[in-house]
Amino acid sequence: MEQKKCTPYMSSSLREFNRLYKEYNDIYRDAARKLGLSDSAFDILYTICEEGDGCLQRDVCNSTLIPKQTVNSSIHKLEQEGYLLLTPGKGRSMHIHLTEKGQKLLEKTIFPVVQAENAAFSQLGETDCQQLLQLHTNYIHALRNGICNL
Repeated sequence: MEQKKCTPYMSSSLREFNRLYKEYNDIYRDAARKLGLSDSAFDILYTICEEGDGCLQRDVCNSTLIPKQTVNSSIHKLEQEGYLLLTPGKGRSMHIHLTEKGQKLLEKTIFPVVQAENAAFSQLGETDCQQLLQLHTNYIHALRNGICNL
């Protein structure tokens, strides 16, 4: 059967960018599996590492783009396993705190990933690093403008 092409035309650069984006996601998915974490547990712990202990559930949702219900379920599972403690914030918001067991899990799983990320950036060198960040920023602004005009 003949395969039909999608219209509009996707440039080879766009296809390659999409492939690289998928590869980024695959790297983190593989890391989560190797570390014995679900994708959502990995993302929650990574966000806590990035945002700090006591961050809000909505911080996790905003950072990861995981649906609120999935974040809530995963957080409650981590809480039941003794890794997290939830405390009320303003209104209906909940702060996420690591227990001692959770801190050890974070150090064992997320810290090595962050170290690998830092090492990868270091291998690029300062100039390439800044260029990579600037190009991504430029692309995001251009894409946001294009999407806003839909």
